[in-house]
Amino acid sequence: MRILIIEDDREAANYIRKGLKESGHVVDHAADGEEGLEMGRSAEYDILVVDRMLPKLDGLSVIETLRDEGISSPVLILSALGEVDHRVEGLKAGGDDYLVKPYAFAELLARIEALARRRDPETVRTKLVVGDLEMDLLARKVMRGGEEILLQPREFRLLEFLMKHSGQVVTRTMLLEKVWDYHFDPQTNVIDVHISRLRSKIDKPFDDALLHTVRGAGYRLQA
Repeated sequence: MRILIIEDDREAANYIRKGLKESGHVVDHAADGEEGLEMGRSAEYDILVVDRMLPKLDGLSVIETLRDEGISSPVLILSALGEVDHRVEGLKAGGDDYLVKPYAFAELLARIEALARRRDPETVRTKLVVGDLEMDLLARKVMRGGEEILLQPREFRLLEFLMKHSGQVVTRTMLLEKVWDYHFDPQTNVIDVHISRLRSKIDKPFDDALLHTVRGAGYRLQA
């Protein structure tokens, strides 16, 4: 999933971001309410994690504005304010869940996954299928021809992006931005290395190749 964290405490944001990335998610961060609102308006996010007390624009105002503009991405509110009235205010503002600080990361991740399951299945897909290759996004499990394929977190993210764009040519720039969070070319062979490793796991043991190189353009995953 692609997740936006709106949190002004950089240490807390880095902690969440690291944990979510290790769980295979793509994560962006906004350090104040105004930046978070602008990023949230892109409507590219599956989940928003929003701190209630933010500089420039408070978290509830961010959520209310996004809801008024028709953006329906689920929102998990983080707050040190844990009274019943505070939680009710957050939910009435458009939040979908409310987590009181301090919290355990395991609970944060579980709540994010629960929000994803509640969404319209046409909006958030929890299972991807290309030919006989299947990916369960919630169980973090990949199968091909009934056999489980074990992937490292980065390989999982790479395959997830390719499967979500199956049949399309995916460029190196797209992979750098969406899988590695690079907005520049590091001038390394990092993509080639990971593509090679992925091929050895999802294609080599099987009769038909799914992952194809499009010379001069990029890669395409197609049955």
